[in-house]
Formats: sequence, C-alpha cells, structure tokens
Amino acid sequence: MAKKTILMMVGDFVEDYEVMVPYQMLLMVGHSVHAVCPGKQAGDQIATAIHDFEGDQTYSEKRGHNFTLNATFDEVDPATYDALVIPGGRAPEYLRLDARVLEIVRHFSAAEKPIAAICHGPQILTAAGVVKGKACSAYPAVRPEIEGGGGTFIPPSETFDNAHVDGNLVTAPAWPAHPAWIRALLDVLGTTIEP
Repeated sequence: MAKKTILMMVGDFVEDYEVMVPYQMLLMVGHSVHAVCPGKQAGDQIATAIHDFEGDQTYSEKRGHNFTLNATFDEVDPATYDALVIPGGRAPEYLRLDARVLEIVRHFSAAEKPIAAICHGPQILTAAGVVKGKACSAYPAVRPEIEGGGGTFIPPSETFDNAHVDGNLVTAPAWPAHPAWIRALLDVLGTTIEP
C-alpha cells in the first residue's frame, strides 16, 4: 500500500467523533493526516462538540474534547495532498464562508482526488459548487443545500449507518456511518488492509 497524505479541514465545534475517529483510523492504516483550521497554526487546539440522537427532533449537543491541529492552514498546498476529509458538526457552516477553504475544495474536485464529507460537511461542498450532478449523503438538514446546488440527496438509513460513493466523492449522514464511510474512503484511496 502506498502511503497517502490526507488533508482534514476542521474548525471549532467540529463533531468530536467525526474528527477523532477518521483521524485515528487513517493514521492507523499508515496514512499521514494533516488537520488544519483557517486562522490557526500547528499546535493550536479547536473545541469539538458531541452530537447525539436522543429522540428529539434534532441532535443534542454537548462540549467535546480539545483537538490539536498538526498543520498550519496558511501553509496548505492542496496539490501535495491525495485526499480531503471534511467532518461535520457546526464548523462547516462557518468554514464555507472562507474563500480559501472553497478554493481548496475546488482543487480536489477538479483534480478528481477523493473528498470524504460527513454529516454537515457537505455544506462546504455545496458552497464550493462541487455537488452539481453528484449524489451524496449528509445529515437530513443539509438536503435543501445539496439539492439547491444541483446534487441528488441520498437519505440516511434508519440507523444513519450508510455511506455513498459517487466517483471521487465519499459521503455519509453522521458518525454512526463511520465503518461504512471510512471503508468506502479507503476503497477510493486504493488502501488495502491485509491480516
């Protein structure tokens, strides 16, 4: 397996599980992951949030862990990365307002490099204009944005554990989909895991 270098785009109040689990899993299989946030440097921390499904109309939110960034946003050259990972939570709603974030996403899309987005992460994809003609999954509240951006919304399964692949785009509705989402991303990356 050729080691890949993956860019992870995060921000304050990113969903705790959606940043921690893929970060650790991608490292575990031998890839290099650079976690960045606009306006922050390697060594800075971001706050995470824990979203849970507790029977209400939407998810509940609790303060999560601090997550330490290991790369500096201003130094990112997207041409040096093999894939992009965009976790969900509340971070995407403000990350999508950053012109440089959108420029980076457009690079990955134009180069047909893997882009993995989960939960509210596709808000960044719609803002970058890269979902037109694509099918993707997301948290149900993001459906209007996906459809407004010319994409086809793939609804979550009853247990929110499904992932969807459309070319280089790997998406899922929420953290319960981690096994399917990460497995699909590894497939798109060409990562093989042998016992």
